Amino acid sequence: MTATHPTHGRTAQRGFAVGLMVFGAVMLMVAGILGILRGIAAIAEDDVFLSTPNYVFEFDLTGWGWVHLILGVAAVIVSMGLFQTSTWARVAGVGIASLVIIANFLSLPSYPVWSVVMIAMSGFIVWALCTVRKDEI
Repeated sequence: MTATHPTHGRTAQRGFAVGLMVFGAVMLMVAGILGILRGIAAIAEDDVFLSTPNYVFEFDLTGWGWVHLILGVAAVIVSMGLFQTSTWARVAGVGIASLVIIANFLSLPSYPVWSVVMIAMSGFIVWALCTVRKDEI
């Protein structure tokens, strides 16, 4: 007689992979919503943002608002695809999170603390989406 034994390592590995994927999806959605709100505030030219003279990457505040708004909308859309565990959404999620890192670095003088928080959050998103292999999901 042959007995079949469940492989507990495979089940735990799958649970970890699904958890990382959900973590990445939720964090990308939160980053997207916050990017949308930041974009709206910058487009409205709120007094929350600083004005740093002689910065190398100096752009108009309204321009940065549109960049953050577009990236935020794209992040929310891609995060919905991540809940479906789509491969295209993982690739797009890494791309969007990387662009969010770059946009926040370039707009660092306008809102320094928040930019650093968003860079760290996006770094965790990239890590979560790149760690999981397709066969683990």
